[in-house]
Amino acid sequence: MQLETIKKYLPTRREIRSNKYLKFLGDHLHDPNLWHFNRRSVARATGIGLFCAFLPMPFEMIPAAIGAILWRANLPLALAWVWVSNPLTWLPLYGPPYLLGAWLLDRPSVPLDQLTVEIFGKHLAALWLGCLLVGTAVSTIGYFLVNAIWRSKVISSWQRRREERKFRRKFKK
Repeated sequence: MQLETIKKYLPTRREIRSNKYLKFLGDHLHDPNLWHFNRRSVARATGIGLFCAFLPMPFEMIPAAIGAILWRANLPLALAWVWVSNPLTWLPLYGPPYLLGAWLLDRPSVPLDQLTVEIFGKHLAALWLGCLLVGTAVSTIGYFLVNAIWRSKVISSWQRRREERKFRRKFKK
């Protein structure tokens, strides 16, 4: 997916500044680094957004916004990544981390096909432990994957331009 396509679906600077849940951040939203699309800010936003998507709590966008501000990541992209977690994806997204947490805590677990939001509420320790571990792993992978993809695109672009210059020099002589 091209950067222009991604930008089209992200909230604008004005929309984020006017969001009533983000008003407490005040002038911190005016930092230009929060709005730039470069390798570092996009990779950081991916890591922050994916980690916050695995937080089993409401309003995951607030910790994502705070994280983006603290680590100077692209704010709209960090907020967009949080939407990996939504009411339609809760059970498949939180089920495996819950099982991992229950296993690590040596507690009996409920089979995946019987999981509900109510059961998650009764097993919060296992859910949180699993979600923190899986969220850390997924966000780390996302961060390094975005970095690697971005670098490979830049290198391929450099190589293409180098070949074009060689081709032009060849015909100028």
